[in-house]
Amino acid sequence: MTRIEKRFAELRENGRKAFVAYMMAGDPDYETSLEIMKGLPDAGVDIIELGIPFTDPMADGPTIQLAGQRALAAGQTLQRTLDMVAAFRAEDETTPIVLMGYYNPIYNRGVERFLDDAKRLGVDGLIVVDLPPEEDDELCIPAMEAGIHFIRLATPTTDDRRLPKVLQNTSGFLYYVSITGITGAASADAAAVAPEVARIKRHTEIPVVVGFGIKTPEAAREIARVADGAVVGSAIVERIGRGDSPEAVLSFVRGLAEGAHSA
Repeated sequence: MTRIEKRFAELRENGRKAFVAYMMAGDPDYETSLEIMKGLPDAGVDIIELGIPFTDPMADGPTIQLAGQRALAAGQTLQRTLDMVAAFRAEDETTPIVLMGYYNPIYNRGVERFLDDAKRLGVDGLIVVDLPPEEDDELCIPAMEAGIHFIRLATPTTDDRRLPKVLQNTSGFLYYVSITGITGAASADAAAVAPEVARIKRHTEIPVVVGFGIKTPEAAREIARVADGAVVGSAIVERIGRGDSPEAVLSFVRGLAEGAHSA
Protein backbone atom coordinates (compact mmCIF):
# COMPACT_ATOMS: atom_id res chain seq x y z
CA MET A 1 0.00 0.00 0.00
CA THR A 2 1.40 3.40 -1.00
CA ARG A 3 1.53 6.41 1.32
CA ILE A 4 -1.45 7.97 -0.47
CA GLU A 5 -3.53 4.80 -0.28
CA LYS A 6 -2.60 4.32 3.36
CA ARG A 7 -3.52 7.91 4.24
CA PHE A 8 -6.97 7.64 2.68
CA ALA A 9 -7.51 4.26 4.37
CA GLU A 10 -6.62 5.80 7.75
CA LEU A 11 -8.96 8.73 7.15
CA ARG A 12 -11.84 6.43 6.20
CA GLU A 13 -11.23 4.33 9.28
CA ASN A 14 -11.47 7.44 11.44
CA GLY A 15 -14.49 8.85 9.61
CA ARG A 16 -12.59 11.90 8.38
CA LYS A 17 -12.10 13.63 5.06
CA ALA A 18 -8.72 14.57 3.63
CA PHE A 19 -7.21 18.02 3.75
CA VAL A 20 -4.71 18.66 0.97
CA ALA A 21 -2.53 21.79 0.96
CA TYR A 22 -0.72 23.22 -2.04
CA MET A 23 2.36 25.41 -1.82
CA MET A 24 4.91 26.54 -4.40
CA ALA A 25 8.37 25.10 -3.83
CA GLY A 26 10.92 27.84 -3.22
CA ASP A 27 8.43 30.64 -2.54
CA PRO A 28 9.51 33.14 -1.32
CA ASP A 29 12.88 31.38 -0.93
CA TYR A 30 14.13 27.85 -0.35
CA GLU A 31 14.61 28.09 3.41
CA THR A 32 11.26 29.71 4.20
CA SER A 33 9.45 27.36 1.86
CA LEU A 34 11.03 24.30 3.46
CA GLU A 35 10.15 25.59 6.94
CA ILE A 36 6.50 25.94 5.93
CA MET A 37 6.48 22.54 4.25
CA LYS A 38 7.90 20.83 7.33
CA GLY A 39 5.18 22.45 9.47
CA LEU A 40 2.24 21.35 7.34
CA PRO A 41 1.67 17.89 8.88
CA ASP A 42 1.45 19.32 12.41
CA ALA A 43 -1.00 21.90 11.05
CA GLY A 44 -3.33 19.07 10.01
CA VAL A 45 -2.37 18.57 6.38
CA ASP A 46 -2.95 15.02 5.17
CA ILE A 47 -1.32 15.31 1.73
CA ILE A 48 1.13 17.96 0.51
CA GLU A 49 0.97 19.24 -3.06
CA LEU A 50 4.31 20.83 -3.87
CA GLY A 51 4.33 23.07 -6.91
CA ILE A 52 7.21 22.96 -9.36
CA PRO A 53 7.81 26.55 -10.51
CA PHE A 54 7.53 27.07 -14.26
CA THR A 55 7.74 30.13 -16.49
CA ASP A 56 4.43 29.53 -18.32
CA PRO A 57 1.85 28.16 -15.86
CA MET A 58 -1.19 28.29 -18.12
CA ALA A 59 -3.68 26.72 -15.67
CA ASP A 60 -2.81 29.06 -12.81
CA GLY A 61 -4.17 32.42 -11.84
CA PRO A 62 -2.13 35.48 -10.82
CA THR A 63 -1.53 34.32 -7.23
CA ILE A 64 0.24 31.11 -8.17
CA GLN A 65 1.85 32.65 -11.26
CA LEU A 66 3.49 35.25 -9.00
CA ALA A 67 4.55 32.54 -6.55
CA GLY A 68 6.31 30.73 -9.36
CA GLN A 69 8.02 33.93 -10.46
CA ARG A 70 9.22 34.62 -6.91
CA ALA A 71 10.52 31.07 -6.59
CA LEU A 72 12.34 31.18 -9.91
CA ALA A 73 13.85 34.58 -9.05
CA ALA A 74 15.10 33.09 -5.77
CA GLY A 75 16.87 30.31 -7.67
CA GLN A 76 14.37 27.47 -7.35
CA THR A 77 14.79 24.67 -9.88
CA LEU A 78 13.39 21.19 -10.34
CA GLN A 79 16.50 19.85 -8.62
CA ARG A 80 16.01 22.13 -5.63
CA THR A 81 12.37 21.04 -5.47
CA LEU A 82 13.54 17.43 -5.26
CA ASP A 83 16.04 18.56 -2.62
CA MET A 84 13.11 19.91 -0.59
CA VAL A 85 11.40 16.53 -0.79
CA ALA A 86 14.59 14.84 0.44
CA ALA A 87 14.96 17.29 3.33
CA PHE A 88 11.33 16.79 4.31
CA ARG A 89 11.66 13.00 4.13
CA ALA A 90 14.62 13.12 6.51
CA GLU A 91 12.10 14.05 9.22
CA ASP A 92 8.77 12.69 7.91
CA GLU A 93 8.41 9.30 6.25
CA THR A 94 4.61 9.12 6.29
CA THR A 95 3.03 12.28 4.84
CA PRO A 96 2.31 11.83 1.12
CA ILE A 97 3.91 14.30 -1.26
CA VAL A 98 2.49 15.06 -4.71
CA LEU A 99 4.47 17.19 -7.15
CA MET A 100 2.22 19.45 -9.22
CA GLY A 101 3.28 21.33 -12.29
CA TYR A 102 3.94 21.18 -16.01
CA TYR A 103 5.72 18.73 -18.25
CA ASN A 104 8.47 20.96 -19.63
CA PRO A 105 10.85 20.86 -16.61
CA ILE A 106 10.40 17.08 -16.35
CA TYR A 107 10.98 16.59 -20.07
CA ASN A 108 14.11 18.72 -19.93
CA ARG A 109 15.50 16.65 -17.09
CA GLY A 110 14.60 13.40 -18.80
CA VAL A 111 11.63 11.29 -17.77
CA GLU A 112 13.60 8.24 -16.65
CA ARG A 113 16.06 10.26 -14.58
CA PHE A 114 13.28 12.33 -13.05
CA LEU A 115 11.20 9.33 -12.07
CA ASP A 116 14.20 7.49 -10.63
CA ASP A 117 15.10 10.51 -8.49
CA ALA A 118 11.51 11.29 -7.50
CA LYS A 119 10.83 7.73 -6.36
CA ARG A 120 14.14 7.44 -4.49
CA LEU A 121 13.67 10.75 -2.68
CA GLY A 122 10.09 10.10 -1.59
CA VAL A 123 7.64 11.55 -4.12
CA ASP A 124 4.32 9.69 -4.06
CA GLY A 125 2.34 11.22 -6.90
CA LEU A 126 2.37 13.60 -9.85
CA ILE A 127 -0.16 16.09 -11.17
CA VAL A 128 1.00 17.33 -14.56
CA VAL A 129 -1.72 19.55 -15.88
CA ASP A 130 -0.64 19.83 -19.53
CA LEU A 131 -0.47 16.10 -20.31
CA PRO A 132 -3.89 14.78 -21.39
CA PRO A 133 -4.71 11.05 -21.36
CA GLU A 134 -3.80 10.86 -25.05
CA GLU A 135 -0.19 11.48 -23.99
CA ASP A 136 -0.05 8.79 -21.28
CA ASP A 137 2.97 7.12 -22.86
CA GLU A 138 5.00 10.28 -22.20
CA LEU A 139 4.91 10.23 -18.39
CA CYS A 140 1.80 8.68 -16.88
CA ILE A 141 2.53 5.04 -17.72
CA PRO A 142 6.28 5.31 -16.91
CA ALA A 143 5.34 6.91 -13.56
CA MET A 144 2.93 4.10 -12.75
CA GLU A 145 5.60 1.54 -13.63
CA ALA A 146 8.00 3.37 -11.29
CA GLY A 147 5.47 3.15 -8.44
CA ILE A 148 4.39 6.80 -8.52
CA HIS A 149 0.70 7.69 -8.73
CA PHE A 150 -0.42 9.78 -11.69
CA ILE A 151 -3.28 11.98 -10.52
CA ARG A 152 -5.57 13.42 -13.13
CA LEU A 153 -7.79 16.49 -13.10
CA ALA A 154 -11.49 16.39 -13.96
CA THR A 155 -13.52 19.56 -14.47
CA PRO A 156 -17.15 20.67 -14.82
CA THR A 157 -16.73 20.16 -18.58
CA THR A 158 -15.58 16.52 -18.25
CA ASP A 159 -18.74 14.80 -19.44
CA ASP A 160 -19.65 11.11 -19.26
CA ARG A 161 -18.10 10.46 -22.67
CA ARG A 162 -14.75 11.91 -21.63
CA LEU A 163 -14.66 10.72 -18.01
CA PRO A 164 -13.66 7.07 -18.66
CA LYS A 165 -10.64 8.28 -20.63
CA VAL A 166 -9.64 10.63 -17.81
CA LEU A 167 -9.96 7.82 -15.26
CA GLN A 168 -8.19 5.22 -17.40
CA ASN A 169 -4.73 5.42 -15.81
CA THR A 170 -5.51 7.69 -12.85
CA SER A 171 -4.52 6.43 -9.41
CA GLY A 172 -4.10 7.71 -5.85
CA PHE A 173 -7.01 10.11 -6.13
CA LEU A 174 -8.86 12.16 -8.71
CA TYR A 175 -8.62 15.94 -8.40
CA TYR A 176 -11.95 17.53 -9.29
CA VAL A 177 -11.65 21.18 -10.30
CA SER A 178 -14.71 22.88 -8.84
CA ILE A 179 -14.85 25.78 -11.28
CA THR A 180 -14.16 26.50 -14.92
CA GLY A 181 -11.14 28.74 -15.33
CA ILE A 182 -7.84 29.30 -13.60
CA THR A 183 -6.79 28.82 -9.98
CA GLY A 184 -8.00 31.43 -7.51
CA ALA A 185 -10.58 32.83 -9.93
CA ALA A 186 -13.84 32.12 -8.10
CA SER A 187 -15.33 30.45 -5.05
CA ALA A 188 -16.30 26.79 -4.94
CA ASP A 189 -20.01 26.01 -4.57
CA ALA A 190 -20.66 22.79 -2.66
CA ALA A 191 -24.21 22.55 -4.02
CA ALA A 192 -22.88 22.53 -7.58
CA VAL A 193 -19.96 20.24 -6.75
CA ALA A 194 -21.98 17.53 -4.96
CA PRO A 195 -23.78 16.03 -8.00
CA GLU A 196 -20.57 16.14 -10.05
CA VAL A 197 -18.62 14.25 -7.38
CA ALA A 198 -21.44 11.71 -7.13
CA ARG A 199 -21.40 11.27 -10.91
CA ILE A 200 -17.65 10.67 -10.94
CA LYS A 201 -17.83 8.21 -8.05
CA ARG A 202 -20.26 6.08 -10.06
CA HIS A 203 -17.33 5.46 -12.43
CA THR A 204 -14.45 4.91 -10.00
CA GLU A 205 -13.56 3.68 -6.53
CA ILE A 206 -10.58 5.99 -6.05
CA PRO A 207 -11.04 9.01 -3.76
CA VAL A 208 -12.27 12.27 -5.30
CA VAL A 209 -10.90 15.46 -3.77
CA VAL A 210 -12.04 18.92 -4.76
CA GLY A 211 -9.92 22.01 -5.27
CA PHE A 212 -9.97 25.53 -6.75
CA GLY A 213 -11.94 28.29 -5.07
CA ILE A 214 -11.72 27.07 -1.44
CA LYS A 215 -10.58 29.97 0.70
CA THR A 216 -12.01 29.56 4.21
CA PRO A 217 -12.43 26.85 6.86
CA GLU A 218 -16.18 26.98 6.26
CA ALA A 219 -15.75 26.41 2.54
CA ALA A 220 -13.31 23.55 3.21
CA ARG A 221 -15.90 21.94 5.49
CA GLU A 222 -18.75 22.31 2.99
CA ILE A 223 -16.70 20.86 0.13
CA ALA A 224 -15.34 18.01 2.26
CA ARG A 225 -18.90 17.05 3.15
CA VAL A 226 -19.64 16.22 -0.49
CA ALA A 227 -16.24 14.78 -1.49
CA ASP A 228 -13.40 12.69 -0.08
CA GLY A 229 -11.37 15.76 0.69
CA ALA A 230 -10.66 19.42 0.00
CA VAL A 231 -7.62 21.08 -1.56
CA VAL A 232 -6.54 24.65 -0.78
CA GLY A 233 -3.79 26.35 -2.74
CA SER A 234 -4.19 29.99 -3.75
CA ALA A 235 -5.44 31.14 -0.33
CA ILE A 236 -2.30 29.69 1.30
CA VAL A 237 0.05 30.96 -1.42
CA GLU A 238 -1.50 34.43 -1.13
CA ARG A 239 -0.46 34.65 2.51
CA ILE A 240 3.06 33.52 1.71
CA GLY A 241 3.21 36.10 -1.06
CA ARG A 242 2.18 38.98 1.16
CA GLY A 243 4.98 38.14 3.56
CA ASP A 244 3.16 36.41 6.43
CA SER A 245 5.52 34.56 8.76
CA PRO A 246 5.70 30.77 8.53
CA GLU A 247 3.92 30.64 11.89
CA ALA A 248 1.06 32.81 10.59
CA VAL A 249 0.77 30.77 7.38
CA LEU A 250 0.65 27.51 9.34
CA SER A 251 -1.95 28.94 11.72
CA PHE A 252 -4.14 29.75 8.73
CA VAL A 253 -3.58 26.25 7.33
CA ARG A 254 -4.55 24.73 10.69
CA GLY A 255 -7.92 26.47 10.54
CA LEU A 256 -8.54 25.18 7.03
CA ALA A 257 -7.61 21.64 8.08
CA GLU A 258 -9.94 21.80 11.05
CA GLY A 259 -12.70 22.89 8.72
CA ALA A 260 -12.16 19.97 6.35
CA HIS A 261 -11.79 17.47 9.18
CA SER A 262 -15.03 18.62 10.79
CA ALA A 263 -17.07 17.63 7.72
